[in-house]
Amino acid sequence: MSSIQDQFPNFAARHARYPAIDPTLDLSGSASGKVVFLAGASQGIGQATAVTFAQAGAKAVYITARTEGPLRETKNKVAAANPNTRCDYEICDVTKEADVRAAVENCVKIFGRIDVADANAGYLDKWGRIGESDPESWWKTWEVNVRGAYHVIRHTAPHLIAAAKERAKSGGSSGHLILISSAGAQLLTPGASDYQTSKHAINRLCEFVNLDHGDEGLKCFAVHPGGVATALAQNMPETMHAHLIDPPELAAGFIVWLSSGQADWARGRYLSCNWDVEEIAGQAERIIQDDLLVNRLRIKA
Repeated sequence: MSSIQDQFPNFAARHARYPAIDPTLDLSGSASGKVVFLAGASQGIGQATAVTFAQAGAKAVYITARTEGPLRETKNKVAAANPNTRCDYEICDVTKEADVRAAVENCVKIFGRIDVADANAGYLDKWGRIGESDPESWWKTWEVNVRGAYHVIRHTAPHLIAAAKERAKSGGSSGHLILISSAGAQLLTPGASDYQTSKHAINRLCEFVNLDHGDEGLKCFAVHPGGVATALAQNMPETMHAHLIDPPELAAGFIVWLSSGQADWARGRYLSCNWDVEEIAGQAERIIQDDLLVNRLRIKA
């Protein structure tokens, strides 16, 4: 079994927000005028992302999740972060196509557009060997992580493309789509067959979005959000909890950075919020030339 160190580039490791991804510093105003659609924004990384976009000056944030109480809490936090950022919410189950379609349509009805979409909703049950797994739980992981992401892609893509074309006329960047992946997508960990294969599929799905719609201005990224001690992550084996050391604001700042246009060259690729963004940008030419950070079978003669 490969180690994490064997799988990833040797970029400086980041485990806290720093100036390049701080919405009050280098990213100040970077989301100005933008409307952000967030699926799975009631807590943890999704909630932090909504707040961070507000801090970066977003015009509006439209948030969805399955329960109303936590959505109201996120809305209040957005208002506290930036009273000028409008916020509305809708109860939505990403596994239900009709829910996602209705939420996207309502967002556009209220705010007029979508510049950024983030498929943040995820699922992770207790791990177990595949031959002893619960079939319903195993498939639910795919339903939420993959089908849910597909629904967000399918219904936000036309609006993201329209926003990208409109903003390009003034030299700006829009039309960003974030899919939440995981470092686990690159690993083989006993008992994680449902979660890790679903996240591996997310990386490939990201590539297909770029292949099908990249020339229309849609910019998709598959993002590892770091090791955050969310309720979902707590379902991993206790031996892995020591790696849950990252604040949700780290991933949130990284997502706002991706949506600022500074990493448009990296669209269609897997990126980790633990990688220093200036070092990522410094390797842009090599990453593009060697087609790195994508799912490929490499065979050495």
